[in-house]
Amino acid sequence: MVRSSFDIKLNKLHEDLRNMGAQVEIQVKDSIEALKNHDAALAEDIINRDDVVDNYEAEIENNCIKLMVTENPLGVDLRNIFIATKIITDLERIADHAVDIAKITILLKDEEYVKKLIHIPKMGEIVEKMIEGTLEAYLNMDVPLARQICDMDDEVDDLHEGIFDEVQEIMRVKPEAIKQCCRFLIVSRLLERMADHTTNICERIIYLQTGERVELN
Repeated sequence: MVRSSFDIKLNKLHEDLRNMGAQVEIQVKDSIEALKNHDAALAEDIINRDDVVDNYEAEIENNCIKLMVTENPLGVDLRNIFIATKIITDLERIADHAVDIAKITILLKDEEYVKKLIHIPKMGEIVEKMIEGTLEAYLNMDVPLARQICDMDDEVDDLHEGIFDEVQEIMRVKPEAIKQCCRFLIVSRLLERMADHTTNICERIIYLQTGERVELN
């Protein structure tokens, strides 16, 4: 009976975490859409929605503390809850980065872009998949999936390096576009940091399941 009560609470924790992750995915997706389409209204909406993610973080953190204090979990249950506290921190930071991209979109709303955005949207798609996969890896304690997600971080890094090289060349031939190009570099860097946060979570999943400390970022 006691175990059943704990399972219900743990399942609720997982459901809240899944919902928080889904909201963060939406924030990331919308931030890139807003940037691509010069959509300042959507960017403002992303900024306003940040409180939703913050509220999820606070509620889940409180529930994790209550579970540890009142249920005295051991072994895999304790590790499971411990990872949850790390995941919500990383998810909240990812959402903050999406807000930063939205703010850059507002700054660029009246500017014609020096070129069509291709690699930045691709980075965004990969990051979205990484967030979704990270949550699945956590909920199922799936080490092979966690390693697979860490490998995806290399794709994001490669795209970031490509954007850096491309933007450098544009700035060389179009000095008037330097400020805009620097803002695109910031967006690329923010997406790279999002990928790093998901990789950090996966490294913890691997360690807590196998005892192996890995540095995959």
